Amino acid sequence: MSQPTTTLDPSDWAALRAQSHRMLDDMLDYLSTIRERPVWQPAPEPVQETFHKGLPLKPTSLCETHALFLQSVLPYAMANNHPGFMGWVQGGGTAVGMLAEMLASGLNSNSAGSDAIPLQVEQQVTQWMRQLFEFPSSATGLLVTGSSMANLIALLVARTAKLGKSVRGAGLQSMQERLVAYASADVHSCIERALEIAGIGGNQLRKVPMNHRFEVDCQSLEEQMEADLREGWTPFCVIGTAGTANVGAIDDLARIAEIAHRHGAWFHVDGACGALGKMSALIAPQLNGIEKADSIAIDFHKWGQVPLDAGFVMVRDSQWHQDTFSFPPAAYLRGENQDIHAAVPWPCDLGPDLSRSFKALKVWFTIYVFGSEQLARMMEHTCELAKYLGSRIAESSELELLAPVSLNIVCFRYRCPDADRVNAEILLAIQKSGIAFPSETKLQGKFAIRAAIFNHRTTKIEMDHLLAASTRLGRTLSEMSGRSDQYNVDG
Repeated sequence: MSQPTTTLDPSDWAALRAQSHRMLDDMLDYLSTIRERPVWQPAPEPVQETFHKGLPLKPTSLCETHALFLQSVLPYAMANNHPGFMGWVQGGGTAVGMLAEMLASGLNSNSAGSDAIPLQVEQQVTQWMRQLFEFPSSATGLLVTGSSMANLIALLVARTAKLGKSVRGAGLQSMQERLVAYASADVHSCIERALEIAGIGGNQLRKVPMNHRFEVDCQSLEEQMEADLREGWTPFCVIGTAGTANVGAIDDLARIAEIAHRHGAWFHVDGACGALGKMSALIAPQLNGIEKADSIAIDFHKWGQVPLDAGFVMVRDSQWHQDTFSFPPAAYLRGENQDIHAAVPWPCDLGPDLSRSFKALKVWFTIYVFGSEQLARMMEHTCELAKYLGSRIAESSELELLAPVSLNIVCFRYRCPDADRVNAEILLAIQKSGIAFPSETKLQGKFAIRAAIFNHRTTKIEMDHLLAASTRLGRTLSEMSGRSDQYNVDG
C-alpha cells in the first residue's frame, strides 16, 4: 500500500537513517573539536541575510537544510560549550545530555500529567533533590525552563501561603495586606520581574545592603523588616542567594532562615548558580541553612552541565504548592480510567504549563551516567580554577581583584588611569579575538571584567590565556588611544 501523502514521516526510512547518522556525527565532531574553534565570531552580512527570507512554501531536503545549518548556524552560535566561554552563568552541556535530548524528542511525551513512566522519571529527579537538600518526602518538585520561572513559581506559592488560596480568585486588590519581599542588593533581576508578574510590584522588593563579601547584611535585613512592620507592611518572603550571578557570593542562609521564619515570612533560596554545590563535601558547608528553605530554585543547565533548558523548583509544603496552581481539570484531561489518570499531583498542578517537554530525561541521564561524586569533582575543579585565576591576579601589579572569590566567578580589571574605558575595550577585544568570552559587570561603581567558570571543559590553559590577553591589551590600550580592535590579542 502506498504511503499517504499527508504524513510527515519519510518515504525512505533508510535514507533518513543515513542522514541522521551524519547529523549526529557532525555534532559529536563539533563537541570533540570545540577547542579548535573560536568561542564566538560575528556572522557576516551574507549569512545574516539568509535569515531574512520569507516563509518557505515548498519543501527543502533534510540534507540541504542540514548543510545550511553547518554553514550558517553552527559557526556563529554563542559557544557556551567552549572551554573559553566565561561570559554568563551557563554550563557547557555534554554529549550524554545531547543524546538524552534526542531520545526525549523522539518520544515526544507531554509531561503534564498521566501515570506514564516519563512522569516517574521526573519524580525520581525530585526524589534525588529531596535527598540532596534534606527536604521531607512530601516536598514537591517541578522541572521548568530555568530559574526565572522557578523563582516566579516559588514567589507565587509564598504569596498563597501568606494570603491564602482565595487570593487566586479575588486578587491582591481584595487583600488588606501590603506585601513586601527582601533580598540582597545583588539579587538577580528575575526576582524583581517575578514580583511584577505576581502583581505584588517590583518596588516592593527591598534590596538589602551587602557586606564586604557581597553577602546580604543580616543586621540590615532585620532592621528593614522591623521598620516595614512598624509602617504596616507585611513581610511575606525573604530570598537568600546561593551564588550571586555577579560575583558568586553565598548569603548566610542559616541566619536568613531564622530571621525570615521569626517574622512569619517564607524563606526562598535562589540557588540557580550554586545550590548544586551541595553534592560536594567541600562546597556544601558554604550552603549551610539551605535545608531550612521553604523553596529552592535550581538550574541543572548551569553547574549541572545539563543542556539548556533545565530549571527546577522544589517546595517544602506540597499543599501550598498545589493550592497555588491546581485547577479543576477539563473533562477530556481526567476520566474514570485510574490506570492512566492515577498519578497525583500532576505536574500541571504545580506550575502554569499544560504542555511540558520531557526535560527530566536529560537531567536523569546526566545524574545517572556521571553520578553525584563525579559531578561534585567537576564543580570543585571550577572553584579551583577560580582560585587559581584570583591568586594570579592578586600577585600581579597590573591587575586587581574587585571582589573576593567565593565560588567560581572572578571579577577583576587592569589598573590604569581611565580604567573603566580601558577595561571595556580590553573586554571587547578579548571577545572579538575568539580565545575567551568573559563578560562585564559594575562593582561599587567600577567596570569589571567578569569570568564565570562553569564549564566542565575549562582548564588552567584558558585562565592563562585570559590573563595574558588582559595584561597585554591593558598595557597597549593604557598607552595608546584608538579602538581596541586595532590590536592583535593573540600577539
